[in-house]
Amino acid sequence: MLQIYNTLTRQKAPFKPLVDGHISMYVCGITVYDYCHIGHARVMVCFDVITRYLRSQGWKVNYVRNITDVDDKIIKRAQDNNEPVDVLTARMIGAMHEDEDKLNVLRPDQEPKATAHIDDIVTMVSSLIDKGFAYAADNGDVYYRVEKFEGYGKLTRQNIEELRSGSRVEVGDAKESPLDFVLWKAAKPGEVSWESPWGAGRPGWHIECSAMSKCCLGETFDIHGGGPDLPFPHHENEIAQSEAANGCQYVNYWMHAGPVRVNKEKMSKSLGNFFTIREVLKSYDAEVVRFFLSSVHYRSYIDYSEDSLKDARSGLERFYQALRSVEPVEGVVKNDFTERFNQAMSDDFNTPKAFAVMFELVNELNKASRELLPEAPALAYQLKSLGGVLGLLQQNPAAFLQGESKAGEITAEQIEALIEDRKQARSNKDFAASDRIRDELAAQGIILKDSREGTTWFREG
Repeated sequence: MLQIYNTLTRQKAPFKPLVDGHISMYVCGITVYDYCHIGHARVMVCFDVITRYLRSQGWKVNYVRNITDVDDKIIKRAQDNNEPVDVLTARMIGAMHEDEDKLNVLRPDQEPKATAHIDDIVTMVSSLIDKGFAYAADNGDVYYRVEKFEGYGKLTRQNIEELRSGSRVEVGDAKESPLDFVLWKAAKPGEVSWESPWGAGRPGWHIECSAMSKCCLGETFDIHGGGPDLPFPHHENEIAQSEAANGCQYVNYWMHAGPVRVNKEKMSKSLGNFFTIREVLKSYDAEVVRFFLSSVHYRSYIDYSEDSLKDARSGLERFYQALRSVEPVEGVVKNDFTERFNQAMSDDFNTPKAFAVMFELVNELNKASRELLPEAPALAYQLKSLGGVLGLLQQNPAAFLQGESKAGEITAEQIEALIEDRKQARSNKDFAASDRIRDELAAQGIILKDSREGTTWFREG
């Protein structure tokens, strides 16, 4: 039985879908004003793994992940670049998709953009005004009355009295209460805007997701996911807006990925430890990065460091070394590895336990390969299939192990030339030269393996 930890209840519980066999899931996506960073990659990969596993178990998943393509940061960046907002966002969306493709992240079933749902947003804001949960201020903005919503703070255990005492009204603030948040922002001169009953403007950030999720999945849906920085205030505000507007529960299960730290410190531009996905992929193989991001439980924090990536490379090499030794062939296997893998993943998507099962399977495969047992091809097929559920192990093993040379590394052509020199030296019985070439390659992280079929090589992690 599938068990999911619900941020709302702080408990793990059996999953009960709204519709048998179907799962509706909305995940907050990217604000597209810059390249995606490693924190974005964590959320992308987490929910990709979750979706892949659910589908492998027969669930029909409608996975929606939005794009915020208008907000203050986007407008400022477009102004700084002296380019239209839509040109900036189109370029950044394209870059996001390139990063996802490299990380083998499947596209969501629906990828709604905020600017394509302005009418839905205006309709929801109007409904909130009609019900007394929102008001149009003198400055052209529309605000949500936080204190009118009785359940405000239930997701993050926020006490509204404490929130009120810790807030203050700025001079000239048009809000009735310091807790109120904006639903519709009046346009400043020269800003991109849309017409509305309250004048030209654009949506606030929180209302976008309430309107888009309703449009794509309905008033109530199964799972809402996102990154570690979103429960408050973004998801708290989504609940308040949606439940006030629709008169019913917004979401049944809330899921949040853990944060990324860099060498045990919070990742931030001010600390100089902020990395975009494309920067990371200049130094590390994309599948190694995906393995690293998948290997820690999705709710736990993950520490990005050179040592962590080296460990991930070594782990992935163990899988590919095992697969390199035998051709996978579908067949009957008499073991419980798949059952135990599914048990781990059904327990709130426990990838560390799932990987532990896969490493046991690697040991079994290596033993079968060494002993030339007939079940070796079927075990290899089983390992590759379980890896596929996680979006891993689908490369040609030799291609992965040899990899692409990074800046400053010896190239494949140079390695092959040295292997040929070594072969000639051995033919001439010049074993000192042969050993010298092997040692020279080993010093550069290139490991040679001799067999009756010839010499193969791979890059050491």
